[in-house]
Amino acid sequence: MSGDQTLESFSAAGDLQIDYAAELNEQQHAAVTAPPGPSLVIAGAGSGKTRTLTYRVAYLLEQGIPADRILLLTFTNKAAKEMMRRVTELIGQEVPGLWGGTFHSIGNRFLRKHANALGYERDFTIMDREDAKHLLNACISEAEAGKGTEFPKAEVVGEIFSLASNTQMALGHMLEQHYQDFIRVGVELAELQTRYTERKRLANGLDYDDLLVLWLRLLREKEEIREQYQRRFQFILVDEYQDTNKLQSDIIDLLAARHHNVMVVGDDAQSIYAWRGADHRNILKFPERYPEAKMYRIEINYRSTPEILQVANSAIAGNIGQFPKELRAVRKGGAKPTLVACEDSREQAAFVAGKVMQLIEEGVAPNSIAVLYRSHFHALELQLELTRRHIPYDLTSGIRFFEQAHVKDATAYLKLLVNPRDEASFKRLVQLFPGVGRKAAEKLWAAFRVQMVECRVQNATNLVARALQACAEKVPKKAITAWAQFVTTIAQLETDDIRGNPALMLRLVLEADYEEHLKKNYSNYQSRLDDLRQIAGYAAQYESLEAFLTELALMTSIETDDERPAGNEDEQIRLSTVHQAKGLEFDVVFVIMLCDGLFPSSQSLKNPEDEEEERRLMYVAITRAKNELYLSFPLMRPDSSGNFRQMPSRFLAEIPRELLADAGLGRFG
Repeated sequence: MSGDQTLESFSAAGDLQIDYAAELNEQQHAAVTAPPGPSLVIAGAGSGKTRTLTYRVAYLLEQGIPADRILLLTFTNKAAKEMMRRVTELIGQEVPGLWGGTFHSIGNRFLRKHANALGYERDFTIMDREDAKHLLNACISEAEAGKGTEFPKAEVVGEIFSLASNTQMALGHMLEQHYQDFIRVGVELAELQTRYTERKRLANGLDYDDLLVLWLRLLREKEEIREQYQRRFQFILVDEYQDTNKLQSDIIDLLAARHHNVMVVGDDAQSIYAWRGADHRNILKFPERYPEAKMYRIEINYRSTPEILQVANSAIAGNIGQFPKELRAVRKGGAKPTLVACEDSREQAAFVAGKVMQLIEEGVAPNSIAVLYRSHFHALELQLELTRRHIPYDLTSGIRFFEQAHVKDATAYLKLLVNPRDEASFKRLVQLFPGVGRKAAEKLWAAFRVQMVECRVQNATNLVARALQACAEKVPKKAITAWAQFVTTIAQLETDDIRGNPALMLRLVLEADYEEHLKKNYSNYQSRLDDLRQIAGYAAQYESLEAFLTELALMTSIETDDERPAGNEDEQIRLSTVHQAKGLEFDVVFVIMLCDGLFPSSQSLKNPEDEEEERRLMYVAITRAKNELYLSFPLMRPDSSGNFRQMPSRFLAEIPRELLADAGLGRFG
């Protein structure tokens, strides 16, 4: 095929080498052999989406479409490589001309050819996250934008700029929507954005988002280049279309504007990344943007038992904004998913750990067992319980709960009060302040030790606070205000009515010092704040500060002393947020902390769109399970003021009770 020929139909099946009807089910076959024109393929969980896309590419090649006229866009390099490998196997030869890869890799390929049209050289450097952070820091210093204590750090600024780019929102509007704490510095941020863009251009450097931003700009502003690629790519295929953002959707629509031969494959019920810019409206409104589009539903599921799929179908039914579908099982029947009502989160942890031990004894491979949750702090008690029982686990984030920076920061306040000789905790805290690096921390530590001795000789009250106050002269100028607040906080923590209450102490640390630190330094500060509030609730069960810190130390020591081979993933169960488990599957899945305000999250309950995304997240969690599924929640939950009753997740109420077995704990009516 050459030139700008319009293709209206394909060859008959008899002319093809692959017997598509024999190798695909009826629904897959309809999508794979779809005629030219726009196509929307709604591929449910476990329905063979990758297989469908792979065979579609093979089908196009067998129809005589030159490989270099096909563009295949994916979200991960792994997915791209796997599809290319499968296509090669299907047609029996390599297809080097096929443009297949992630959005960013294809964007890079475009810009290597045409960067000069936008004022860049073709040998531009792609900055990694650390490079971009350094350049942003330089811009902040140059503009003197970071003088105010409320100004975000470079990492957070980078996240703000990135979200604005990917959602195609004006910076001011994006701040109103997602970063209201920084609206007051919106003018400075806008000036910084301009400065950062110019510094990148002068350095002939692009950050990760620029690969798409400049690709779109190239297509919009350069008519000759746009028409060249609109003619070239006669067939465009997009994987995981429900995860595209506005930037990616606009690129696709521009490239497909001439031929309209675009096939997007995805599942609106698995669109769960709005927080990073994905817009599920892209897939829902595809038929509006392409009125001639044909829709293909692939609902035959090869992963899960019928019982699990019945629960999944019920769980997603409440969403209004969706393409209705019903997953149907190929597999034979199995056990009903189990509903587990527990007295509190400790009993929930004990139930999960006990059941895991039983499953492993019955021969279930540990790495085929997963515990999923909405947020990392939901697994706090479970991590402790698994550690106590010496059950190896792999945490998807790679960082165990008490090893996370914000958790270690907050508990360092408490450790310093229990043991003022704790050099590590002292230095960790003072290096949180502006202008205090390693050398300054060493000098402050030396001064603090001297002052502690003098305060003890004087038999002073509030020892730690007094010693810190006496060190004020040695504090760098940038840190004077922060140091004064630090002294005040420590003085409050040292009072008799607070010091014996670790839950209250942690809450005070957040209110006095640390919450502002989180806002400035982490784009996901809200989830980190939730972590620390959860720890405060957990600490409420301990009679003293010493008892709480001892428990944490013992748990950490058990992890350290574990003699199992490092990295032996086959012997570890998986602990993961639902977001990080998307695309995976497990023989047995536990979904924990199914309480209103936790899953769905309290933030999501403020508007219907966010609640619908949470329901999609529940659907994703359920459809990870192949053989067994356990849905659990605690009836009571501790906070810093005691225990309070927890309402089961509203999503559980949407699942007919006859579809669920009871765990037999006798607490759910």
